[in-house]
Amino acid sequence: MVQPFEDFNPDDDMPRLTISLSASTHRALKEASARQGRSMGAIIEESLELRGVQPMDTARDIVARARAQARLDADEATAVAVRETRLHREGR
Repeated sequence: MVQPFEDFNPDDDMPRLTISLSASTHRALKEASARQGRSMGAIIEESLELRGVQPMDTARDIVARARAQARLDADEATAVAVRETRLHREGR
């Protein structure tokens, strides 16, 4: 659904994004949305999060928490975070 320009509010909590998808991917996304009873946006957002797309502040927070809990220096904590992220992305 396209939002009319006069209804645009730059202060909304959820910024809008326009993307181009192949027809088959768009159809598959619509079908998944209907099957799961979730919006296409929710499915896309979850997919991005699962691929590790997060703000840098979030990544820094993860490293800071790991470092505090494990008493590691910055380089050691970063190495652990990178290793764990790669393992998570590989499904291990």
